Amino acid sequence: MNGTDDVEEAVTAAFHEEWGQVVATVIGATGDWDLAEECAQHAFTRALDRWRRDGVPRRPGAWLTTTARNRALDVRRRAAVEAAKVRDAAVLARHEDPHEDPHEPAGEDESGVPDDRLRLLFTCCHPALSLDARVALTLRTLAGLTTPEIARAFLVPEATMAQRLVRAKRKIRDAGIPYRVPPAHLLPERTTGVLAVVYLLFNEGYAAASGTDLVRTDLCAEAVRLARVLARLLPDEPEVLGLLALLLLHDARRGTRVDAAGDLVTLEDQDRTAWDRAGIDEGAALLEGALRQGRPGPYQIQAAIAACHTTAATADATDWADIAGLYGELERRVPSATVRLNRAVAVGMAEGPDAGLALVGELEREGALPDSHLLPATHADLLRRAGRPAEAAAWYGRALELVGNEAERRFLTRRAEECRSARRTAGQPC
Repeated sequence: MNGTDDVEEAVTAAFHEEWGQVVATVIGATGDWDLAEECAQHAFTRALDRWRRDGVPRRPGAWLTTTARNRALDVRRRAAVEAAKVRDAAVLARHEDPHEDPHEPAGEDESGVPDDRLRLLFTCCHPALSLDARVALTLRTLAGLTTPEIARAFLVPEATMAQRLVRAKRKIRDAGIPYRVPPAHLLPERTTGVLAVVYLLFNEGYAAASGTDLVRTDLCAEAVRLARVLARLLPDEPEVLGLLALLLLHDARRGTRVDAAGDLVTLEDQDRTAWDRAGIDEGAALLEGALRQGRPGPYQIQAAIAACHTTAATADATDWADIAGLYGELERRVPSATVRLNRAVAVGMAEGPDAGLALVGELEREGALPDSHLLPATHADLLRRAGRPAEAAAWYGRALELVGNEAERRFLTRRAEECRSARRTAGQPC
Protein backbone atom coordinates (compact mmCIF):
# COMPACT_ATOMS: atom_id res chain seq x y z
CA MET A 1 0.00 0.00 0.00
CA ASN A 2 1.39 3.41 -0.95
CA GLY A 3 1.42 6.58 1.13
CA THR A 4 -1.73 7.97 -0.48
CA ASP A 5 -3.63 4.78 0.31
CA ASP A 6 -2.35 4.89 3.91
CA VAL A 7 -3.65 8.44 4.38
CA GLU A 8 -7.01 7.67 2.80
CA GLU A 9 -7.33 4.66 5.08
CA ALA A 10 -6.42 6.80 8.11
CA VAL A 11 -8.99 9.45 7.18
CA THR A 12 -11.67 6.80 6.63
CA ALA A 13 -10.90 5.21 10.00
CA ALA A 14 -10.95 8.62 11.68
CA PHE A 15 -14.32 9.40 10.10
CA HIS A 16 -15.87 6.25 11.53
CA GLU A 17 -14.32 6.80 14.96
CA GLU A 18 -14.41 10.57 15.35
CA TRP A 19 -17.23 12.09 13.27
CA GLY A 20 -19.73 12.09 16.11
CA GLN A 21 -17.25 13.58 18.57
CA VAL A 22 -16.20 16.35 16.15
CA VAL A 23 -19.78 17.32 15.30
CA ALA A 24 -20.96 17.08 18.91
CA THR A 25 -18.13 19.27 20.17
CA VAL A 26 -18.69 22.00 17.58
CA ILE A 27 -22.44 21.95 18.17
CA GLY A 28 -21.77 22.31 21.88
CA ALA A 29 -19.60 25.34 21.23
CA THR A 30 -21.71 27.07 18.58
CA GLY A 31 -25.25 25.74 18.87
CA ASP A 32 -25.31 25.64 15.06
CA TRP A 33 -25.99 22.14 13.72
CA ASP A 34 -25.51 22.91 10.04
CA LEU A 35 -22.30 24.83 10.71
CA ALA A 36 -20.98 21.92 12.80
CA GLU A 37 -21.56 19.41 10.00
CA GLU A 38 -20.07 21.78 7.41
CA CYS A 39 -16.97 22.37 9.52
CA ALA A 40 -16.57 18.66 10.26
CA GLN A 41 -16.73 17.90 6.53
CA HIS A 42 -14.15 20.64 5.92
CA ALA A 43 -11.84 19.12 8.53
CA PHE A 44 -11.94 15.65 6.99
CA THR A 45 -11.41 17.05 3.49
CA ARG A 46 -8.47 19.11 4.68
CA ALA A 47 -7.01 16.08 6.44
CA LEU A 48 -6.58 14.30 3.12
CA ASP A 49 -4.24 17.05 1.92
CA ARG A 50 -2.47 17.96 5.15
CA TRP A 51 -1.83 14.41 6.30
CA ARG A 52 -0.28 13.49 2.96
CA ARG A 53 2.12 16.39 3.40
CA ASP A 54 2.78 16.32 7.15
CA GLY A 55 1.93 12.71 8.07
CA VAL A 56 -0.96 11.34 10.09
CA PRO A 57 -1.04 13.10 13.49
CA ARG A 58 -0.59 11.17 16.72
CA ARG A 59 -4.14 12.04 17.76
CA PRO A 60 -6.25 12.28 14.58
CA GLY A 61 -9.42 13.07 16.52
CA ALA A 62 -7.83 16.01 18.30
CA TRP A 63 -6.46 17.35 15.00
CA LEU A 64 -9.86 17.04 13.31
CA THR A 65 -11.76 18.64 16.18
CA THR A 66 -9.32 21.56 16.39
CA THR A 67 -9.52 22.07 12.62
CA ALA A 68 -13.32 22.00 12.68
CA ARG A 69 -13.40 24.45 15.60
CA ASN A 70 -11.02 26.82 13.85
CA ARG A 71 -13.16 26.66 10.74
CA ALA A 72 -16.24 27.49 12.80
CA LEU A 73 -14.32 30.35 14.39
CA ASP A 74 -13.39 31.75 11.00
CA VAL A 75 -16.96 31.54 9.77
CA ARG A 76 -18.29 33.19 12.91
CA ARG A 77 -15.68 35.94 12.79
CA ARG A 78 -16.61 36.81 9.23
CA ALA A 79 -20.27 36.91 10.21
CA ALA A 80 -19.81 38.46 13.66
CA VAL A 81 -22.27 41.29 13.49
CA GLU A 82 -23.90 40.83 16.85
CA ALA A 83 -22.87 40.17 20.42
CA ALA A 84 -24.04 36.55 20.49
CA LYS A 85 -21.69 35.63 17.67
CA VAL A 86 -18.79 37.43 19.32
CA ARG A 87 -19.49 35.40 22.48
CA ASP A 88 -19.46 32.14 20.50
CA ALA A 89 -16.14 33.10 18.93
CA ALA A 90 -14.68 33.66 22.38
CA VAL A 91 -15.80 30.17 23.42
CA LEU A 92 -14.13 28.68 20.38
CA ALA A 93 -10.96 30.69 20.89
CA ARG A 94 -10.28 28.86 24.14
CA HIS A 95 -9.65 25.72 22.12
CA GLU A 96 -7.37 26.99 19.39
CA ASP A 97 -4.28 25.37 20.94
CA PRO A 98 -3.67 22.26 18.78
CA HIS A 99 -1.91 20.56 21.71
CA GLU A 100 -4.99 20.74 23.90
CA ASP A 101 -7.13 17.62 23.76
CA PRO A 102 -10.50 18.78 22.39
CA HIS A 103 -12.09 15.54 23.56
CA GLU A 104 -11.87 16.80 27.13
CA PRO A 105 -15.26 18.25 28.11
CA ALA A 106 -15.54 21.92 28.92
CA GLY A 107 -17.53 21.02 32.02
CA GLU A 108 -20.39 18.92 33.25
CA ASP A 109 -23.99 19.94 32.87
CA GLU A 110 -26.55 19.47 35.63
CA SER A 111 -26.92 15.77 34.79
CA GLY A 112 -23.31 15.19 35.79
CA VAL A 113 -22.56 13.46 32.46
CA PRO A 114 -19.48 15.02 30.81
CA ASP A 115 -19.90 13.45 27.36
CA ASP A 116 -20.56 15.63 24.33
CA ARG A 117 -21.88 12.69 22.30
CA LEU A 118 -24.37 11.78 25.01
CA ARG A 119 -25.51 15.41 25.22
CA LEU A 120 -26.00 15.35 21.46
CA LEU A 121 -27.93 12.09 21.72
CA PHE A 122 -30.39 13.47 24.29
CA THR A 123 -30.77 16.70 22.36
CA CYS A 124 -31.66 14.77 19.22
CA CYS A 125 -34.11 12.70 21.25
CA HIS A 126 -36.03 15.62 22.72
CA PRO A 127 -39.78 14.82 22.96
CA ALA A 128 -40.60 17.90 20.87
CA LEU A 129 -39.35 15.90 17.87
CA SER A 130 -41.12 12.92 16.33
CA LEU A 131 -39.53 9.55 17.06
CA ASP A 132 -38.47 9.08 13.43
CA ALA A 133 -36.88 12.54 13.41
CA ARG A 134 -35.00 11.82 16.64
CA VAL A 135 -33.51 8.63 15.29
CA ALA A 136 -32.70 10.06 11.86
CA LEU A 137 -31.08 13.21 13.21
CA THR A 138 -28.87 11.30 15.61
CA LEU A 139 -27.76 8.84 12.96
CA ARG A 140 -26.82 11.79 10.76
CA THR A 141 -25.06 14.00 13.30
CA LEU A 142 -23.67 11.47 15.75
CA ALA A 143 -22.88 8.47 13.56
CA GLY A 144 -22.17 10.29 10.30
CA LEU A 145 -24.55 8.18 8.23
CA THR A 146 -25.44 9.75 4.89
CA THR A 147 -28.99 10.75 4.07
CA PRO A 148 -29.36 7.83 1.59
CA GLU A 149 -28.16 5.36 4.25
CA ILE A 150 -30.68 6.67 6.77
CA ALA A 151 -33.45 6.65 4.15
CA ARG A 152 -32.75 2.97 3.47
CA ALA A 153 -32.77 2.20 7.17
CA PHE A 154 -36.22 3.81 7.44
CA LEU A 155 -37.42 2.41 4.09
CA VAL A 156 -38.41 5.89 2.84
CA PRO A 157 -37.36 7.91 -0.24
CA GLU A 158 -34.15 9.91 0.08
CA ALA A 159 -35.94 13.21 -0.55
CA THR A 160 -38.38 12.46 2.27
CA MET A 161 -35.52 11.79 4.68
CA ALA A 162 -33.67 14.96 3.61
CA GLN A 163 -36.74 17.06 4.42
CA ARG A 164 -37.20 15.25 7.73
CA LEU A 165 -33.64 16.14 8.76
CA VAL A 166 -34.06 19.78 7.75
CA ARG A 167 -37.28 20.09 9.73
CA ALA A 168 -35.75 18.46 12.79
CA LYS A 169 -32.81 20.88 12.86
CA ARG A 170 -35.16 23.84 12.36
CA LYS A 171 -37.35 22.61 15.22
CA ILE A 172 -34.36 22.43 17.58
CA ARG A 173 -33.27 25.93 16.62
CA ASP A 174 -36.70 27.57 16.71
CA ALA A 175 -37.81 25.86 19.92
CA GLY A 176 -34.53 26.59 21.69
CA ILE A 177 -34.09 22.93 22.65
CA PRO A 178 -31.11 22.83 25.05
CA TYR A 179 -27.92 20.93 24.27
CA ARG A 180 -27.66 18.80 27.39
CA VAL A 181 -28.51 15.55 29.12
CA PRO A 182 -31.76 16.33 30.97
CA PRO A 183 -31.86 16.37 34.78
CA ALA A 184 -32.61 13.09 36.54
CA HIS A 185 -36.36 13.69 36.99
CA LEU A 186 -36.82 14.05 33.21
CA LEU A 187 -34.71 11.09 32.15
CA PRO A 188 -37.41 8.37 32.13
CA GLU A 189 -39.66 10.19 29.66
CA ARG A 190 -36.72 10.61 27.27
CA THR A 191 -35.49 7.04 27.46
CA THR A 192 -37.62 5.44 24.73
CA GLY A 193 -36.33 7.68 21.97
CA VAL A 194 -32.73 7.33 23.09
CA LEU A 195 -32.94 3.54 23.20
CA ALA A 196 -34.44 3.48 19.70
CA VAL A 197 -31.53 5.55 18.40
CA VAL A 198 -28.90 3.32 19.97
CA TYR A 199 -30.66 0.19 18.72
CA LEU A 200 -30.91 1.42 15.14
CA LEU A 201 -27.32 2.64 15.27
CA PHE A 202 -26.20 -0.86 16.24
CA ASN A 203 -28.39 -2.45 13.57
CA GLU A 204 -26.83 -0.31 10.85
CA GLY A 205 -23.41 -1.40 12.04
CA TYR A 206 -24.36 -5.06 12.39
CA ALA A 207 -25.98 -5.32 8.96
CA ALA A 208 -25.14 -2.22 6.92
CA ALA A 209 -27.92 -1.13 4.57
CA SER A 210 -25.46 -0.38 1.79
CA GLY A 211 -21.80 -0.45 0.87
CA THR A 212 -19.31 -3.26 0.39
CA ASP A 213 -19.02 -4.41 4.02
CA LEU A 214 -21.80 -6.20 5.84
CA VAL A 215 -20.51 -5.19 9.28
CA ARG A 216 -19.43 -1.68 10.33
CA THR A 217 -17.48 -2.31 13.51
CA ASP A 218 -17.28 1.39 14.38
CA LEU A 219 -21.07 1.78 14.56
CA CYS A 220 -21.47 -1.38 16.63
CA ALA A 221 -18.80 -0.19 19.07
CA GLU A 222 -20.34 3.29 19.36
CA ALA A 223 -23.79 1.82 20.03
CA VAL A 224 -22.43 -0.50 22.74
CA ARG A 225 -20.48 2.40 24.28
CA LEU A 226 -23.59 4.59 24.43
CA ALA A 227 -25.67 1.72 25.82
CA ARG A 228 -23.12 1.23 28.61
CA VAL A 229 -23.25 4.93 29.46
CA LEU A 230 -27.05 4.79 29.56
CA ALA A 231 -26.94 1.71 31.81
CA ARG A 232 -24.70 3.58 34.25
CA LEU A 233 -27.00 6.59 34.08
CA LEU A 234 -30.24 4.58 34.48
CA PRO A 235 -29.32 1.38 36.37
CA ASP A 236 -32.89 0.80 37.57
CA GLU A 237 -34.48 0.90 34.09
CA PRO A 238 -34.87 -2.74 32.94
CA GLU A 239 -35.29 -1.83 29.27
CA VAL A 240 -31.94 0.00 29.32
CA LEU A 241 -30.32 -3.13 30.74
CA GLY A 242 -32.25 -5.21 28.23
CA LEU A 243 -30.93 -3.16 25.33
CA LEU A 244 -27.33 -3.44 26.52
CA ALA A 245 -27.81 -7.19 26.97
CA LEU A 246 -29.25 -7.47 23.47
CA LEU A 247 -26.37 -5.57 21.89
CA LEU A 248 -23.74 -7.57 23.75
CA LEU A 249 -25.33 -10.90 22.81
CA HIS A 250 -25.43 -9.92 19.15
CA ASP A 251 -22.00 -8.29 19.22
CA ALA A 252 -20.52 -11.53 20.61
CA ARG A 253 -21.22 -13.10 17.20
CA ARG A 254 -20.05 -10.17 15.11
CA GLY A 255 -16.64 -11.58 14.21
CA THR A 256 -18.16 -14.73 12.71
CA ARG A 257 -20.81 -13.08 10.54
CA VAL A 258 -18.46 -12.78 7.57
CA ASP A 259 -15.61 -14.97 6.37
CA ALA A 260 -12.07 -13.94 5.39
CA ALA A 261 -13.34 -12.78 1.99
CA GLY A 262 -16.03 -10.60 3.56
CA ASP A 263 -18.87 -12.91 2.54
CA LEU A 264 -21.89 -13.42 4.78
CA VAL A 265 -21.96 -16.50 7.01
CA THR A 266 -25.44 -17.53 8.18
CA LEU A 267 -26.12 -18.09 11.87
CA GLU A 268 -26.40 -21.85 11.46
CA ASP A 269 -22.99 -21.99 9.73
CA GLN A 270 -21.08 -19.72 12.12
CA ASP A 271 -18.20 -21.08 14.20
CA ARG A 272 -19.70 -21.02 17.67
CA THR A 273 -16.34 -21.67 19.29
CA ALA A 274 -15.22 -18.27 17.98
CA TRP A 275 -18.05 -16.37 19.64
CA ASP A 276 -17.09 -13.98 22.44
CA ARG A 277 -18.03 -15.99 25.54
CA ALA A 278 -17.28 -13.10 27.91
CA GLY A 279 -19.71 -10.90 25.99
CA ILE A 280 -22.34 -13.64 26.02
CA ASP A 281 -21.94 -14.16 29.77
CA GLU A 282 -22.19 -10.42 30.46
CA GLY A 283 -25.24 -10.08 28.24
CA ALA A 284 -26.96 -13.05 29.88
CA ALA A 285 -26.26 -11.65 33.36
CA LEU A 286 -27.63 -8.25 32.41
CA LEU A 287 -30.76 -9.86 30.96
CA GLU A 288 -31.30 -11.88 34.13
CA GLY A 289 -30.97 -8.74 36.23
CA ALA A 290 -33.42 -6.85 34.02
CA LEU A 291 -36.02 -9.64 34.09
CA ARG A 292 -35.81 -9.87 37.88
CA GLN A 293 -37.30 -6.36 38.05
CA GLY A 294 -40.57 -7.78 36.72
CA ARG A 295 -41.13 -5.19 34.00
CA PRO A 296 -40.46 -7.02 30.71
CA GLY A 297 -40.34 -4.96 27.55
CA PRO A 298 -39.42 -5.28 23.86
CA TYR A 299 -35.66 -5.05 24.34
CA GLN A 300 -35.66 -7.64 27.09
CA ILE A 301 -37.71 -9.98 24.90
CA GLN A 302 -35.33 -9.50 21.98
CA ALA A 303 -32.39 -10.13 24.31
CA ALA A 304 -34.06 -13.37 25.42
CA ILE A 305 -34.33 -14.40 21.76
CA ALA A 306 -30.65 -13.60 21.22
CA ALA A 307 -29.80 -15.62 24.33
CA CYS A 308 -31.61 -18.65 22.88
CA HIS A 309 -29.27 -18.51 19.91
CA THR A 310 -26.03 -17.81 21.76
CA THR A 311 -26.57 -20.45 24.46
CA ALA A 312 -27.37 -23.26 22.00
CA ALA A 313 -24.33 -25.54 21.69
CA THR A 314 -25.12 -26.23 18.02
CA ALA A 315 -27.49 -24.86 15.42
CA ASP A 316 -29.58 -28.04 15.63
CA ALA A 317 -29.91 -27.56 19.40
CA THR A 318 -31.60 -24.17 18.99
CA ASP A 319 -35.00 -24.06 20.71
CA TRP A 320 -36.97 -22.61 17.79
CA ALA A 321 -40.31 -23.25 19.50
CA ASP A 322 -39.24 -21.04 22.40
CA ILE A 323 -37.99 -18.39 19.96
CA ALA A 324 -41.29 -18.48 18.05
CA GLY A 325 -43.16 -17.98 21.33
CA LEU A 326 -40.97 -15.03 22.26
CA TYR A 327 -41.56 -13.45 18.86
CA GLY A 328 -45.28 -13.92 19.42
CA GLU A 329 -45.01 -11.98 22.68
CA LEU A 330 -42.89 -9.33 20.96
CA GLU A 331 -45.48 -9.01 18.19
CA ARG A 332 -48.18 -8.33 20.78
CA ARG A 333 -46.09 -5.46 22.14
CA VAL A 334 -44.58 -4.24 18.86
CA PRO A 335 -46.95 -5.22 16.03
CA SER A 336 -44.58 -4.46 13.17
CA ALA A 337 -44.11 -6.25 9.85
CA THR A 338 -40.44 -6.89 10.65
CA VAL A 339 -41.32 -8.67 13.91
CA ARG A 340 -43.94 -10.74 12.10
CA LEU A 341 -41.39 -11.71 9.45
CA ASN A 342 -38.93 -12.84 12.11
CA ARG A 343 -41.68 -14.86 13.76
CA ALA A 344 -42.41 -16.49 10.40
CA VAL A 345 -38.79 -17.62 10.21
CA ALA A 346 -38.92 -19.06 13.73
CA VAL A 347 -42.23 -20.82 13.08
CA GLY A 348 -40.81 -22.22 9.85
CA MET A 349 -37.84 -23.63 11.73
CA ALA A 350 -39.98 -24.98 14.60
CA GLU A 351 -42.97 -26.39 12.68
CA GLY A 352 -41.66 -26.79 9.15
CA PRO A 353 -41.22 -24.51 6.10
CA ASP A 354 -44.86 -24.65 5.04
CA ALA A 355 -45.97 -23.12 8.36
CA GLY A 356 -43.50 -20.30 7.87
CA LEU A 357 -44.57 -19.80 4.25
CA ALA A 358 -48.18 -19.36 5.35
CA LEU A 359 -47.19 -16.47 7.60
CA VAL A 360 -44.97 -14.94 4.90
CA GLY A 361 -47.86 -15.17 2.47
CA GLU A 362 -50.03 -13.09 4.81
CA LEU A 363 -47.41 -10.34 4.85
CA GLU A 364 -47.14 -10.37 1.06
CA ARG A 365 -50.90 -10.14 0.60
CA GLU A 366 -50.89 -7.10 2.89
CA GLY A 367 -48.13 -5.45 0.84
CA ALA A 368 -45.79 -5.32 3.83
CA LEU A 369 -42.13 -4.24 3.51
CA PRO A 370 -42.41 -3.37 -0.21
CA ASP A 371 -38.92 -1.83 -0.42
CA SER A 372 -37.05 -4.41 1.65
CA HIS A 373 -35.22 -7.47 0.32
CA LEU A 374 -35.85 -9.34 3.57
CA LEU A 375 -39.37 -10.51 2.74
CA PRO A 376 -38.58 -12.11 -0.64
CA ALA A 377 -35.29 -13.46 0.74
CA THR A 378 -37.16 -15.13 3.60
CA HIS A 379 -39.75 -16.52 1.19
CA ALA A 380 -36.91 -17.91 -0.93
CA ASP A 381 -35.14 -19.51 2.02
CA LEU A 382 -38.29 -21.24 3.24
CA LEU A 383 -38.92 -22.57 -0.28
CA ARG A 384 -35.32 -23.79 -0.40
CA ARG A 385 -35.77 -25.64 2.89
CA ALA A 386 -39.05 -27.08 1.60
CA GLY A 387 -37.24 -28.63 -1.39
CA ARG A 388 -38.72 -26.30 -4.02
CA PRO A 389 -35.57 -24.92 -5.66
CA ALA A 390 -37.11 -23.54 -8.85
CA GLU A 391 -39.55 -21.34 -6.93
CA ALA A 392 -36.81 -20.40 -4.47
CA ALA A 393 -34.53 -19.21 -7.27
CA ALA A 394 -37.26 -16.88 -8.54
CA TRP A 395 -37.78 -15.36 -5.08
CA TYR A 396 -34.04 -14.92 -4.62
CA GLY A 397 -34.13 -12.98 -7.88
CA ARG A 398 -36.77 -10.64 -6.44
CA ALA A 399 -34.67 -10.11 -3.33
CA LEU A 400 -31.64 -9.23 -5.48
CA GLU A 401 -33.64 -6.41 -7.08
CA LEU A 402 -33.96 -4.74 -3.67
CA VAL A 403 -30.78 -5.55 -1.72
CA GLY A 404 -28.34 -2.67 -1.15
CA ASN A 405 -25.39 -4.29 0.61
CA GLU A 406 -22.80 -6.00 -1.58
CA ALA A 407 -22.03 -8.81 0.88
CA GLU A 408 -25.70 -9.70 1.08
CA ARG A 409 -25.96 -9.44 -2.71
CA ARG A 410 -23.18 -11.98 -3.13
CA PHE A 411 -24.86 -14.30 -0.64
CA LEU A 412 -28.26 -14.10 -2.35
CA THR A 413 -26.66 -14.58 -5.77
CA ARG A 414 -24.89 -17.69 -4.51
CA ARG A 415 -28.11 -19.09 -3.05
CA ALA A 416 -29.99 -18.40 -6.31
CA GLU A 417 -27.32 -20.18 -8.33
CA GLU A 418 -27.43 -23.17 -5.96
CA CYS A 419 -31.19 -23.38 -6.37
CA ARG A 420 -31.03 -23.14 -10.15
CA SER A 421 -28.49 -25.97 -10.16
CA ALA A 422 -30.74 -28.05 -7.90
CA ARG A 423 -33.68 -27.95 -10.29
CA ARG A 424 -32.37 -31.14 -11.85
CA THR A 425 -32.77 -32.90 -8.49
CA ALA A 426 -36.49 -32.49 -7.93
CA GLY A 427 -37.64 -32.58 -4.35
CA GLN A 428 -34.20 -32.12 -2.82
CA PRO A 429 -33.36 -28.95 -0.82
CA CYS A 430 -30.74 -26.88 -2.60
